[in-house]
Amino acid sequence: MNTVESKAIFWHRRDLRINDNAGLFKALKKVDKIYPIFIFDSAILEKIPKNDQRVIFIYNSIKELKSDYNKKGVDLLVYFGDPKVLIPSLSLELNVSSVYTNNDYEPNAIKRDLFVYNELAKINISFIGAKDHVIFEKNEIVKGDNSPYTVFTPYMKKWKEKLNDFYLKSYPSENKMLKINPIKEFSELPTLEQIGFSDVQNQSFPSRSCSNQILTEYAANRDYPELEATSKLGLHLRFGTISIRELARESSFLSTVYLNELIWRDFYQMIIYQFPYSEKSAFKKKYDLITWDNNEVFFNKWCEGKTGYPIVDAGMRELNSTGFMHNRVRMIVASFLTKHLLIDWKWGETYFAEKLLDYDLASNVGGWQWAASSGCDASPYFRVFNPTLQQQKFDKEFKYIKKWVKEFGTSEYPEPIIEHSFARERVISLYKKTLAI
Repeated sequence: MNTVESKAIFWHRRDLRINDNAGLFKALKKVDKIYPIFIFDSAILEKIPKNDQRVIFIYNSIKELKSDYNKKGVDLLVYFGDPKVLIPSLSLELNVSSVYTNNDYEPNAIKRDLFVYNELAKINISFIGAKDHVIFEKNEIVKGDNSPYTVFTPYMKKWKEKLNDFYLKSYPSENKMLKINPIKEFSELPTLEQIGFSDVQNQSFPSRSCSNQILTEYAANRDYPELEATSKLGLHLRFGTISIRELARESSFLSTVYLNELIWRDFYQMIIYQFPYSEKSAFKKKYDLITWDNNEVFFNKWCEGKTGYPIVDAGMRELNSTGFMHNRVRMIVASFLTKHLLIDWKWGETYFAEKLLDYDLASNVGGWQWAASSGCDASPYFRVFNPTLQQQKFDKEFKYIKKWVKEFGTSEYPEPIIEHSFARERVISLYKKTLAI
């Protein structure tokens, strides 16, 4: 008896690689023929600047991914448009029975995927997800009563208790390429200009690997911004050009502290999934009652790195110039904006979203609400970083500051825009008064 050949689309999103790709492997196991695709999402791209360096990174990664497929005699089909329209129409055009992809946990992505799921259901096509972006997702790490954790330390303990080789093993998706639908003539990749973006790259992208030395010395060196002592892999994790399983497996042997950072990443992905309101509102809802000063002059000085606090200014200038900021400095500048200047954390979160190459909604929102004390397991409201003491502790010889603030130590460098003791007393008083309501 002849069986009807099953065909499927595999939709690449935050997983721009063939190797160790959970969703691709799942599709290759279940289906006879696969059409890998990527869509430059017009709904997202129309909202960002036309010289956004992350689009160039994505484009370069897609170019490399397409080349990887072509070397195996198969092709990656690349489109530009709205996935909510394209996925159903392509499914009919290619005559597939299912669409596979890897899960995305951000609120807008969930809404998009639900829409696509329902549209495909109308034409009897399955929409099937897989876990690839994190080690543990959704409800995999929960309390005894099945409610989500909102404090990191017990979440981390449960995460580590549950971890075993199964969750860290790679999916050998690259070994099953014969199931990819062969294409006689490879398709053309649209140019960046054709999708409305500049192809001028003025920021450098980090390597997709880091040395064992960085991981083994991570705990000792990670807080010192003048050192090249962090992995800078956030950009690659964001777009899935590397495997989180491979990195977690490596760090589990080399650095517990680095592994804990990856667990924070899982934690924030779980939080944004379980509590989608926290994308735009305080996780601790009472903190939405805070009356922010939102002084635009001060905000602009913060953005430009002209606050008169050298470590704050160095961090902002590094961000503006490179699209990266050292993690210790991210905490300092976020605390300064929210607690010294009394500016809404959402202003800072939005600015970081525009500038950070490694911007990730869940981690960025989580980090900003941590600094503003409004998030889950956040820094207590009465903890106000003293930028001067932070500099003395983590950039004692001003090496990081002098790299980014060239006029530091001259008459051209501005006086502090606000006095620390005054700012600290003011914010503690405001928080105390607001939270007592």
